[in-house]
Amino acid sequence: MPIYEYRCKDCGKTFEKLVFNSSQSENVECENCKSKNTEKLVSAISSAGFSSGSSSGSCGYGGFS
Repeated sequence: MPIYEYRCKDCGKTFEKLVFNSSQSENVECENCKSKNTEKLVSAISSAGFSSGSSSGSCGYGGFS
């Protein structure tokens, strides 16, 4: 059950939402203004292990100095 970060396109508020399945990740309601005009954001943690140019040779968060 991942927690995703969303941003409301109407009021600009950023919030997190616990999503139980992929169908719930569509039409997420803003906690502030109740708009469904939201977008899922890409978090730094989810992409941290995919840094190019990593020379550590091991799994994890290589490439950060």
